Amino acid sequence: MNFLRGVMGGPSAGPQPSGADTIQKLCDRVASSTLLDDRRDAVRALKALSKKYRLEVGIQAMEHLVHVLQTDRSDSEIIGYALDTLYNVISNDLEEEEQDDSEEENSPKQGDDLGSQFTEIFIKQPENVTLLLTLVEEFDFHVRWPGVKLLTSLLKQQGPQVQQIILVSPMGVSRLMDLLADSREVIRNDGVLLLQQLTKSNAAIQKIVAFENAFERLLDIVTEEGNSDGGIVVEDCLLLLQNLLKNNNSNQNFFKEGSYIQRMKPWFEVGDDNCGWSAQKVTNLHLMLQLVRVLVSPTNPPGATTSCQKAMFHCGLLQQLCTILMATGVPADILTETINTVSEVIRGCQMNQDYFASVNAPSNPPRPAIVVLLMSMVNERQPFVLRCAVLYCFQCFLYKNHKGQGEIVSTLLPSTIDATGSSVSAGQLLCGGLFSTDSLSNWCAAVALAHALQENAALKEQLLRVQLATSIGNPPVSLLQQCTNILSQGSKVQTRVGLLMLLCTWLSNCSIAVTHFLHNPANVPFLTGQIAENLGEEEQLVQGLCALLLGISIYYNDNSLENYRKEKLKQLIEKRIGRENFVEKLGFISKHELYSRAAQKPQPGFSSPEHMMFDHEFTKLVKELEGVISKAIYKSSEEDKKEEEVKKTLEQHDNIVTHYKKVIREQDQELEELKQQVSTLKSQNEQLQVTVTQQVSQIQQHKDQYNLLKVQLGKDTQHHNSHGDTLQMNGIQLEEVSKLREELEDWRNRHEQLQGQLKEKDAVIENLKSLQVEMGTEQSSQLSSSGGMEHSAELQKELELLRTQIQLQAAEISKLQTENQKLQATNTAIDPALGASGAVASRSSEKEGRLLQELGELQSEVKALSEEKASLQQQLDSSSSTVAILQDEKSKLQQEVAEAKKEQDDLLVLLADQDQKLSALRSKLKDLGMPVEDEDDIESGDQADEDEDGDEEEQD
Repeated sequence: MNFLRGVMGGPSAGPQPSGADTIQKLCDRVASSTLLDDRRDAVRALKALSKKYRLEVGIQAMEHLVHVLQTDRSDSEIIGYALDTLYNVISNDLEEEEQDDSEEENSPKQGDDLGSQFTEIFIKQPENVTLLLTLVEEFDFHVRWPGVKLLTSLLKQQGPQVQQIILVSPMGVSRLMDLLADSREVIRNDGVLLLQQLTKSNAAIQKIVAFENAFERLLDIVTEEGNSDGGIVVEDCLLLLQNLLKNNNSNQNFFKEGSYIQRMKPWFEVGDDNCGWSAQKVTNLHLMLQLVRVLVSPTNPPGATTSCQKAMFHCGLLQQLCTILMATGVPADILTETINTVSEVIRGCQMNQDYFASVNAPSNPPRPAIVVLLMSMVNERQPFVLRCAVLYCFQCFLYKNHKGQGEIVSTLLPSTIDATGSSVSAGQLLCGGLFSTDSLSNWCAAVALAHALQENAALKEQLLRVQLATSIGNPPVSLLQQCTNILSQGSKVQTRVGLLMLLCTWLSNCSIAVTHFLHNPANVPFLTGQIAENLGEEEQLVQGLCALLLGISIYYNDNSLENYRKEKLKQLIEKRIGRENFVEKLGFISKHELYSRAAQKPQPGFSSPEHMMFDHEFTKLVKELEGVISKAIYKSSEEDKKEEEVKKTLEQHDNIVTHYKKVIREQDQELEELKQQVSTLKSQNEQLQVTVTQQVSQIQQHKDQYNLLKVQLGKDTQHHNSHGDTLQMNGIQLEEVSKLREELEDWRNRHEQLQGQLKEKDAVIENLKSLQVEMGTEQSSQLSSSGGMEHSAELQKELELLRTQIQLQAAEISKLQTENQKLQATNTAIDPALGASGAVASRSSEKEGRLLQELGELQSEVKALSEEKASLQQQLDSSSSTVAILQDEKSKLQQEVAEAKKEQDDLLVLLADQDQKLSALRSKLKDLGMPVEDEDDIESGDQADEDEDGDEEEQD
C-alpha cells in the first residue's frame, strides 16, 4: 500500500515513484484485484490523479474504467468514481488550477485536442455510449450526475458522432428527457445543458425532443424560476428552446398548434419601475425576444410566419411588446432588440401593421409611435444600433402595406400638411433627415422614403407633387429636383448613395417620373459626367448607381421628350462613355462586398455607420434591372422599334383577350340567369302538375259522391212512391231531405269555385306558353345551343298535355252540371210529398226520449268504469316506483361488494410484494453474513410466545 500512501499524501520512505508508475500500479490493481474494496480504492486514487496526469490516466486507465462500468454496476460508489475519472480525462472544462506564468500559450489548444482524441477513443465502441445511457437512468445521485456530465462532455467534443449513436440507440433520447423531471435541481439543470448539446444542428433529434413534451416541461421550469427575473437556469432553458425552434418548421408548427405562444406573454410583463435591471434579467429578456423572432423570422415559410404573427396579436403578445417599446427606463440593448422583434412580428401582416399604426406614445399630446421612432432615427445623437433597428421597423411596417405607404406619402402632399405646425408628421421628419447635415440621417431617410414607394406606381406619381421651400424668397422646388441638386453639390458618399437609391426606386416602372427627371436639362449631363470619369474605389459605387439611374431613364422612357428619346440617350452613352465602359460601371454595384452583405437578409446588419451603403430591397431591384438595362443599351433602333411593335401587338392581343374575357364573363352571367329562369319554370311546372293532379282527384271524388247521391235519391223516391206508410213510420225523411239540400248548395258553390280556378289556370298556362316561346327565342339567339331548344320543346309538350287534361276535366264538369240539373228537377218533384211527413214527428219523439234515457244510463256506467280504471292505474304506478327504488339499492350493494373485492385483491398483492421484499432482504443479509431467522423459526417463536401468554392468563 506504499503507492497508495504516496498518492493520498501519507509519509513514505525511499524514492518517490513517478506519476506514470503510480498510475500503472493502480490500473493493475483495478484489473487484477478480486476484492471490491481494493478496486474501489484504486479507482478513487485514479480520480485524484486524473486532473494532474490527464494524459497518463487517459491512455492507461480508460479501458479498465470502462470495464468497471460494465462489471461493477451493483456498487454505485465505484461507478461514480469511474465516471468522474473519465469526465476529468475527456472534459476540457476542468476546475481552475494554479498555473505557472511561464505556461505556453498553446496549452489550451493542446488540451482541446487531447479531449477530442480521448472522446474519439471512447466512442469508437458505440456500446460505451449505450452503457452511459443505461447508467443515466439510475436514480442514485452519485451515478446519474457524473453520467450526465460525462455525456455532455462527449457531445461537446464529438457532437455529430455521439448524436448519431444516441439516435440509433433504443429509447436513447427518451431516457435523457427524463432528466427534466428529476426533483434534484442539479441533475435537472445539467440535463438542460445536456439537451442543449444534444439538439445542436440535428433536426431529427430536435423533433423527437419536441414530441417528448419538451416545450411543456421547459416552459414550466421558466415559470417556476420566475420568468425573466429567474437565474441562469432560465437562460439555459431559453437556449434549448432556441435550438428546438430555429430553422425547424415542424417544431415551430407544433409550438404554435400547442398554444405555447400564449404562454410567452407573461415573460414581457414589465412593471412601471424599470430601474436597476440585473445583468441576468437583461440576458433572459434578450433571449426571450430572440425566441419570438425565431417564430416570425423572414426566412421561415410565409404561411408559418403569418400564422404565428396572427397568434401573437390575438393573445396580446404584440400589445405587450409595444408597451415595452414605449416604456421608460428600459435598457438600450433591450429596447433595440424589442424594436427588432416588433418589426418582424408586424412584417407583411396587415392586421399587425394596422395595430402598430394606432399605437401612441405616452406623451402630451400623444404622438404616434412611428413618429417617435422616426425622431430617434434622424437624431444623430442616438446610438447607431438603435437607429438601424428603427429603420428596420419602418421598413417592416411598410412591407406589402399599401395603406401604410399611402398614409406616409400623404403627410408630404400639400393638401394634407398641417398648416399650424403644431405636430410633426412622418413625412416632415423624413424630409428633414433627407436634407440634414448628418450623412447617416440622409441615408436612413432616403431608404425609408424609398420603401414608402416600393411597388406602388400611384404613390410615385403622387410624390411628384411634393414642393419644398428651400429658402425665404425663392420659389418652391420639387422633391425630385432637390434630390438631384444635392447630388450635383458633391456631398458625402453615403448621402449620394442613399439619394441615388431613392431616385432609382422612384423612377423604376414609372414613365411619368422618368419624364420629370429628364425634363431638367442638367440631370443627364451630370450622370454622364459622373460615369465617364475615372475615380477612386470609393467613387466607383456612386458611378455604378449613376449608370443604373441612367439605364432606368432609358428603359422606362416613353419617348415623350424629343431631346431625350431612347435612341438619343444611347447615342450619348456611346459617344461620351462607351457601351462596354457603361456596362462595366453598372457591374460595380453587384460586385461590391457591401452589396452581398445587404442581399443576405432584410434586417440591416452593419458593424459601423461607414458600412451602411445598401438596402436589402434595393439589391432585389438591382438584380432585376441589371441584365435588362445591359441588353437595352446594346439594342439598335430597329430592334427597339421591333420591340415596341411587339409590345404594341402584345398589348393589342391583351386587349382582345381581355375583351373576349369580358364578353365570355357577360355570357356566363346571362347563361346563369337563364338557367335560373329555367329552373324556376321547372319548379312552377311541377307545382302546376301537382295542383292539376289534386284537382283531378277531387273531381273524381266529387263525381263518385254525386253518383252515390243520385243512386240514393232514386232509391228514396221509388221507396216513397211504393211504400209511403213505412217511410212515415221511420220518421227519417225530413232530416235526409234537409241534408240533401245542404249538400246540393255545397256542390253548387264548389262547382263555381272550380270554374273560377279553371279560368285562372287557363290564364297561367297561356302566360307560361308565351314565356316559354320567348325563352326559346332568347336561348337560340344568344347561346346558339341546341340544348335550350330541346328543353323548350319538352316544356311545350308538357303544356299541351296539361291543356288536354284540363279540356277533359271541363267536359267532365259539364256532364256533372247536366246531372246536377236533373237532380234538382227530381228534388222539386219530391218537395210536395214531404208535407205529409209532419204527423210522423210526434210519434217518433216518444221513441227518441226512451233512447236518450238508455243512453244516459250507459254513460253513467262508463264513467264509473273509468274512475275504477284510474284508481287501478295509480296503484300500478306506486308499485313500479317501489320496484325501481329496490333495484337502485341492489345495484349500490353490488357495487360496494365489487369495491370490497377489489380492495381485498390489492391487499393480497401488496402482501405478496412485501413477502418477496422480505425474502430478498433476508437473502442479502445472509450473503453479508448476518444472522437471520427463517420464517419458520419466526412463526414457531411467535407461536411459543402466544402459548406462554395463554399459560399466564390461565394462571391468573
